[in-house]
Amino acid sequence: MSNPVSTQDLTIKDILEFGATAWSETEIVYKNERVTFSQFKERVSWLAMGLTELGVRQGDVVAVIDWDTMRYMEAMFAVPMMGATLHTVNVRYPPEVVLYTMKHADDSYVIVRDEFLPLIEKFKDAFSFVKGWIVYSESGNRPNSALPNVRYYDDLLIKTHFDFPELGEESVAMVFYTSGTTGMPKGVWFTHKQIALHTMVLTAVGRLPPLNVNPDDVFMILVPLFHIHSWDYPQTVMLSGNKYVLSGKYDVENILELIRKEKVTYTATVPTVLYMILNHPRIREYAEYLRGWRVVMGGAAIPRGLALKAKEFGITVASGYGMSETHGPVTVAFFSDRVSQMNENARLNYALTGGRPLPMVRIKVVDTEGRELPHDGRSVGEIVVRAPWLTEGYLKDPERTSKLWRNGWLHTGDLGVIDEFGYVTFMDREGDAIKSGGEFISTLILESVISECHKVGEVAVVGVKDEKWGQRPVAFIVKAGTLEEGDIGSCLEDAVKQGKIQRWWIPDKFLFVEALPKTSTNKVDKKELRKLI
Repeated sequence: MSNPVSTQDLTIKDILEFGATAWSETEIVYKNERVTFSQFKERVSWLAMGLTELGVRQGDVVAVIDWDTMRYMEAMFAVPMMGATLHTVNVRYPPEVVLYTMKHADDSYVIVRDEFLPLIEKFKDAFSFVKGWIVYSESGNRPNSALPNVRYYDDLLIKTHFDFPELGEESVAMVFYTSGTTGMPKGVWFTHKQIALHTMVLTAVGRLPPLNVNPDDVFMILVPLFHIHSWDYPQTVMLSGNKYVLSGKYDVENILELIRKEKVTYTATVPTVLYMILNHPRIREYAEYLRGWRVVMGGAAIPRGLALKAKEFGITVASGYGMSETHGPVTVAFFSDRVSQMNENARLNYALTGGRPLPMVRIKVVDTEGRELPHDGRSVGEIVVRAPWLTEGYLKDPERTSKLWRNGWLHTGDLGVIDEFGYVTFMDREGDAIKSGGEFISTLILESVISECHKVGEVAVVGVKDEKWGQRPVAFIVKAGTLEEGDIGSCLEDAVKQGKIQRWWIPDKFLFVEALPKTSTNKVDKKELRKLI
């Protein structure tokens, strides 16, 4: 007969406790605010006490409408640690979608930055389900508001220690909504245990090449706090002990100044953000501060042209693969022992794949019948995944949840291949892949090849209907200088000769645009591009 075993639940509380004691003097920086991890823990306690006095209870949902700020960081710990659920509202959604997600999530209390008050007040009668509003301003002035039951953030900070409850690790910590390509966004939620596990795994993998994170690195994460909680990096730094810089509302010149001033060395973001940084008119003035910067990117494949431009500045890039439903990255392009022994060009090729599965992740590609395909780097199938931190489903949507978790695997809807070393290459979204003459054209590979052509800035390829072939590719291109259609055609002919693409992959049209439309998470919006053809 075995003796009972006492177990310790995995919670965000213990992550903050570790950071505040092990790295007590490490800083979180936002504008002129510099708060040590130990001071941050104290402010989190004050906020939790104030929210309790306001009426927030375990099980309530507290929303935040803000950019990446210190107040947001405080809420990201205080709300789930007191047993409530944090809803990270996507501020880039249209007003009617913001309202939908807040009502769907059952938000009871809302922390809102003054910048967004006019939008909320315009539709205040539609927010009757909200019990209380907590507003703040960085101007030092109390914003006037016509909303009912308003409290001011600074007044809410009761400088008294709050005894956080011992929560079960299955308690829901955070909820947010996917950007979605059709219909209204879908709600996904994550528990304390899932966030803790993902945090520990990211911390471990960050130490591996080519990222090589060490305690002296300075983090500035350019994945919004409202999008997959910045991939759990606010929690990760509490384990790794890295200084954390918050950028506020994303502005490229401000980002470059922060890199210079705070000596930022590590960033996670999406390719379009890095593109905007490297194409800033004053980028050469910051060249010396970019050397040694490491950037891990997800959300979309990294075009090879972008990676090569980053390399010119001494920037190391690596790709990751994941989605909202997978809680961010489930693969990262760290170098295994075999890849580490390869030459520089081969290592770059692997850095641009989706990467290898993180610890505790199982991943495979399957055909339409659900049969696993070989790891040969050629057999294209749907990427399906298992891991301890994936969402259990869509909030209040059992039908789509059942479809998501068919046969016990989370179905991503993404097409990819796995090679002999276990590296996953994301080929396309099922809805974006082009089928021409019965054969698939990977828009991502084609975009990457076009990105290497001289004077090409951003590029996106979409498929259009064709009576003869079913579909044909069309390329949208943002120029980075004087560029003609014939220049791209010649470049792609060279790519054909080099075996990078087949000739029939060359787009039928090249359309030059000032900018590519973006989704709320800074990905290229191909749905909008198709409307332009």
